[in-house]
Amino acid sequence: MSTESPTRSADALRKDDDTAPPAKGGGAVGALAGWVDDRTGTAKGFRYFMKKVFPDHWSFMLGEIAMYSLVILLLTGTFLTFWFVPSAGHTVYDGSYEPLKGIAMSEAFASTVDISFDVRGGLIIRQIHHWSALLFIVSIMLHMFRVFFTGAFRKPREINWIIGLTLLMLALVEGFAGYSLPDDLLSGTGLRAAQGFMLSIPVLGSYISYMVFGGGFPGEAIIPRLFTVHVLLLPAIIVGLFTAHIILVMVHKHTQYPGPGKTEKNVVGFPMMPVYLAKAGGFFFIVFGITALIAGLVTINPIWAYGPYEPTQVTAGAQPDWYMGFADGALRLLPGFLEFELFGTTWSFNIFLGAIALIPVLFTIAGAYPFVEAWITGDKREHHLLDRPRNAPTRTALGMAAISFYAILFFAAGNDIMAIKLHLSINDITNALRIACVVVPPLVFWVTKRICLSLQRRDRDLVLHGRETGRIVRTADGKFFEAHEPLDAHTRWPLVAFETNRPLELSEAADGNGVRRLGAAKGRLRAKLSSFYFSDRIEAVTPAELAAAHHHGEHEALETAVVEDSHPSEFGGHLHGGAEEIGAGHAYGHVGDKHDD
Repeated sequence: MSTESPTRSADALRKDDDTAPPAKGGGAVGALAGWVDDRTGTAKGFRYFMKKVFPDHWSFMLGEIAMYSLVILLLTGTFLTFWFVPSAGHTVYDGSYEPLKGIAMSEAFASTVDISFDVRGGLIIRQIHHWSALLFIVSIMLHMFRVFFTGAFRKPREINWIIGLTLLMLALVEGFAGYSLPDDLLSGTGLRAAQGFMLSIPVLGSYISYMVFGGGFPGEAIIPRLFTVHVLLLPAIIVGLFTAHIILVMVHKHTQYPGPGKTEKNVVGFPMMPVYLAKAGGFFFIVFGITALIAGLVTINPIWAYGPYEPTQVTAGAQPDWYMGFADGALRLLPGFLEFELFGTTWSFNIFLGAIALIPVLFTIAGAYPFVEAWITGDKREHHLLDRPRNAPTRTALGMAAISFYAILFFAAGNDIMAIKLHLSINDITNALRIACVVVPPLVFWVTKRICLSLQRRDRDLVLHGRETGRIVRTADGKFFEAHEPLDAHTRWPLVAFETNRPLELSEAADGNGVRRLGAAKGRLRAKLSSFYFSDRIEAVTPAELAAAHHHGEHEALETAVVEDSHPSEFGGHLHGGAEEIGAGHAYGHVGDKHDD
């Protein structure tokens, strides 16, 4: 047995160290990077990009999911183009799927069936492509909701808001174009409906239909044209707009939620390299993996079960993809009397308003909202800190009313299915949904606004009086109080870090000489809208009110000292209770919701 010591000397420990001098200029990679930088000057921009700071919050991942879904769509779509045949030419199927053998169909449908059953990995790629398309649209919508409810659309981000809305609208069109490419019975039924929508356009409808389809429906030109739009035109526009969107995010810097150390002039978060880049890369693979898992377990768009499109056939119970459901629902709810004859021409506004006009009208209203709110408030400042939705009750209520309107239209798209499954009259369901379209959004607006104001009252009470501990304490003179625990500075910060907007004052309609002021009518409208937005409000806690509340707590020190000494383990902070506590500083004793100052 050896008696040598297991310890080694310092020189022995370092004998394997690499003592060669470092490669000059960073080696081959550094030399190549230097060569490229000398000719393009990209190093400065790359350093700026790598040092860019991004805040950390779960809601910011919604936009990332949209970006990663777009990448997945581009990858899987490229794979599918190698085998898809964008042609309406006639052929007879002779593939491996026995139920369709010998059936006449288009080359587009036959190639899609071949991708599903004869191309290795074709079916899973098709399903990943379809599921990622749905995920792309829903993540954009949720991202837009986050932007709206937190006020991230305000100056200087109005352009980015419009870009996001345009991306959402293009995504809807892109999804419909891709959904129609296989030329199966379900997608063909959707195309036939789209052609009918085009015909409802006043005066120009028949011309637009003939231009799109290259003649009468269905024709043989629509599949190649849809392929060009779906694979080349719209993806190029979407990628370009997405790039512009990201560049503007970099230029304006990312928005962030209020918190200690966060101001309108800084961003608190992680730099792009290495922290955020590593997190973003891992999140991309999570999104890709979950999408692939869903695609592998849940079948979507099984075109072989529908069969090839035949103009003489219609799929029973056909429904559009969910993202087009609200337009189809509007089409079903519009009354029939909107179709009438005038000057010897039939005007089908019962179709045109829901199927054609609804989408651009809704998107135009949404695109104009940031400018309308800025005009009402008169706020021309830049905003980089986000609002808590409860602190902008009117905006939040308007958003929820719009979502309720959308949801009613969405459910209306399945009125026939609901009537069948629930054994109800389709006419009763349709009439009930028509009434709901008028009644529910205002009701949702009112309820949401009251909830936001109640939450603000609760926040105010927490800031002034602290958190309820649930421990009741009796003083020496027989009074009962609940021990409240004061909030720490970090918890209190987001509860007080917001501005209270007040209604604008209405200026005189005429000057001292009785001459009507220029823009007096516009001023009255602006004052009325400002009152609608801000007459109901809860004032933010001011430093003076907070100091007064703390002073009130110190004033009770003599009364609470005995309690602290006798129950040191039960005392949680300030003691509050009794009717005398409700004063001007109390949330519920605050001077109402309405202020005229």
